[in-house]
Amino acid sequence: MSFQAYLDNIEDKTGLTPRQFIELARERGFEGPDLKAGPVLEWLKEDYGLGRGHGMALVHVFKNGAKISAKHVGSDGSHRDESDTLWLEGKDNRPGAQ
Repeated sequence: MSFQAYLDNIEDKTGLTPRQFIELARERGFEGPDLKAGPVLEWLKEDYGLGRGHGMALVHVFKNGAKISAKHVGSDGSHRDESDTLWLEGKDNRPGAQ
């Protein structure tokens, strides 16, 4: 599953966009490069029923923003993404979405 697909799946499960999760995390002080995953994963599991994989995708976004490693961009691996920049505004708002 691509990184973007994880975020889209989180939106399907919770009804919240990645951008909305960023705001909720910010309110709890969960942001920045020194963020520890443990407390965030507990919060996401307790409040939203998200497992570790989906939680870690959000932890990455909370720590690093929309940029991801370009190593999977254009690859044919299972974690390939089309871009090194994630769309955080909701899958229905993505350019080209129908």
